[in-house]
Amino acid sequence: MHFDLPDLRLFAAIAVTGSLSKAAATIPVAVSAASTRLRLFESRCGFALFVRKADGMQLTPAGRLVLEAARGVLGEAQKLQDTLKELAGQRRITLHLAASTVSNSTLLPAVLGPFLADYPEVDLQLVEHKSIDVLRVVLAGECELGVYDGNLIDEGIVSLPFRNERLVMLVPVDHPLAGREQLRLVDALGYPFVCLPAERAMQRFVEELAMNLAMPLKVRVRAPSFEAIAQLVAQRAGIAMLPETAAVRAEQELAVRRVMLEERWATLELRICFRDWERLSSHGRQLVSYLSTA
Repeated sequence: MHFDLPDLRLFAAIAVTGSLSKAAATIPVAVSAASTRLRLFESRCGFALFVRKADGMQLTPAGRLVLEAARGVLGEAQKLQDTLKELAGQRRITLHLAASTVSNSTLLPAVLGPFLADYPEVDLQLVEHKSIDVLRVVLAGECELGVYDGNLIDEGIVSLPFRNERLVMLVPVDHPLAGREQLRLVDALGYPFVCLPAERAMQRFVEELAMNLAMPLKVRVRAPSFEAIAQLVAQRAGIAMLPETAAVRAEQELAVRRVMLEERWATLELRICFRDWERLSSHGRQLVSYLSTA
């Protein structure tokens, strides 16, 4: 059976207003043209969609079923129209992504660059949180997507694998700890540290670990990035805890050495999270695809 979107829009408008003339005014179209279009649509359907009464038009039982399906078609058509506008650069899309320091600073840039290149209509707002707060803002709807440490309980949320990462110690090549294959954090807390700024999510995590061991971190200097921290470690300003991805790069370029941490918390199973696949925007779904195949 043939129908077009103007048929469905007129039909839905009549159902809402209960009046052919009021519906025609919202389209807008002449009442006579609207009447003809409705009559032809009903003829193609093979049954009446409305009961005509003196005080207006009321859906038949069959009409109520058709209305439900018609609204679904109109909704999908609107999504397609919005997507076409986005791809044509006529409409900007903003995605909000929450992520931990480790994923934010080491793993995400390599994935987000190609995604943003493929979708120039997207503006990405990337915010940094502790993993537990990543879950909180995603559940609250403040961010559409998140990347967090999968060792946390994540009830009420959809969670997919992203990458695995480890935290390691970075020390100068001639440091007393440089000869160790692995160590526990408590073994390192007697030495001065080169750290991230206090407000960074990973730094709060490290300092909480030290406090739990009743050995507050000896912060000698704070630096804005893992690269700057590695430079300072190489110049013997202190030792540092870094993601292994950043430590490996530093080891290739500087006089530093990474030492494995024995603790279970040092292995991070990073995961992607969102509230519900059906509620994700089309661009949000594409970003999930990029992240999950990285």
